[in-house]
Order: sequence, then structure tokens, then C-alpha cells
Amino acid sequence: MSRTRSGFVVIKTTAGPRLASNRAMDKSLDTDKRLTELEIKASFTEDLLDQLNQVIVRQQQQIDLLVREVARLGQQGAPSDGTSTRSLRDELPPHY
Repeated sequence: MSRTRSGFVVIKTTAGPRLASNRAMDKSLDTDKRLTELEIKASFTEDLLDQLNQVIVRQQQQIDLLVREVARLGQQGAPSDGTSTRSLRDELPPHY
């Protein structure tokens, strides 16, 4: 042990074990950082999945509504007696 001019104590150690512990600590910090980043990505992925699920639910509701509307329009346009079918060839074009 020795003292500097300012009074600080300097302890000399071997660099070998200290470097090994620093490497282990760096690995641990690196692993913690990577784990945190993965948890953040997983959280964002879950949020995105929820949003996409809501979009799909809304789209299915719109599809169901449109299917009902097409069925209703098909019933309105259908002839009541079922025998009078019109051919577009029988009708005159609008410019005549």
C-alpha cells in the first residue's frame, strides 16, 4: 500500500483476476441489456398483435354488414313472380 501526494491510498493488485471479474461483469451486464431489449421487443410485439386483432375484428364486422346488405339488395332487385327475366339485349342503349 502506498499514498499519493494528495493523500489517497493506492492498492496494487494483480491484473489477472480483476480482468476476469470485469469480463464476467461485462458479460452479465451485456446479458441483462440484451434481456431488457428482448422484453421491450416482446412488449411492442404484444401491443401490435392486439392492434392487428382489433383491425381484423372490425374488418369482419364490416364484411358481415356488407354480406347482409348484398343479400338485402338481391332480394329487392329480384322479380316477385320469378318469371320475368329481362335481357340486357332487349333494352335500348341510353343514346337511342
